[in-house]
Amino acid sequence: MVRRRRTLLLVLCLLVAGCGSAPSSGAAAPGRPSLPASTMPARSHVFIIVMENRSLQEAMTGSYVRQLASTYALATNYHAVAHPSLPNYLALTAGTTFGIDDDSYHRLPETGIGYELTQHGISWRAYMQSMTGTCLDSPYPYAVKHDPFAYYGGRCPANVVPLSRLADDLAGDTPRFVWITPNLCDDGHDCSTAVADRFLAGLVPSILNSAAFRQRGLLIITWDEGAGNDPTNLVPAIIAAPDLHRHTTAVYHDHYSTLATIEEALGVPRLGQAATAAPFGELFH
Repeated sequence: MVRRRRTLLLVLCLLVAGCGSAPSSGAAAPGRPSLPASTMPARSHVFIIVMENRSLQEAMTGSYVRQLASTYALATNYHAVAHPSLPNYLALTAGTTFGIDDDSYHRLPETGIGYELTQHGISWRAYMQSMTGTCLDSPYPYAVKHDPFAYYGGRCPANVVPLSRLADDLAGDTPRFVWITPNLCDDGHDCSTAVADRFLAGLVPSILNSAAFRQRGLLIITWDEGAGNDPTNLVPAIIAAPDLHRHTTAVYHDHYSTLATIEEALGVPRLGQAATAAPFGELFH
């Protein structure tokens, strides 16, 4: 099993242009580190896009995903923390799954990255594709289980808006934290990897070309969980920034690492298990 995994990672590296010659940013760890391994430099803006249900190997079959990974950074030892979807979205935004192991609606305490940023006076918005009503009652292909902000406090914060508003915000006053949830087709949940890849190819360039990104911004693209019930839950995380110079990291990371990265980049305390997770700081040092 260990030999097979090493072979898979080698093949993935060869798929990413420049990966084979670029130095690794750290050795693979057998499990999650008990203390943060590095710190993140401050960033002007942080963007995150969460896709659905693909293993590292499957997601890397998308041509645009491979292009992003070869241009910026690919984490090859990145893990979702649960099955099914919802607990992973909660881990990404609150540093805990709250013990939830289903996709049902649960009213949760007023917590999470949104509340934290609001308390610190930092602007943020969560952009939901196909949200045509409120965050609690919009029909398919919107899915409330992929909108973690609808759970905290049991209501829809004004910061949760349709994805159609993103273009104007990128051209004008871009929030410092931008969360993007595609609909159930474009995220790959109900449609093919090719469809999800085309969605990213249509959306991501507008972020990369924005002033908010070019001025020390950060973009993270990850997948909520692997396909099926793979116990390793190995999924991709692509990290993009104008000043990134390393193209791979084999350091152990998970969804708590992503939250730790966001919080350190924006200068707020870490929530829950993000407090002891390793952010993606090794890519910037």
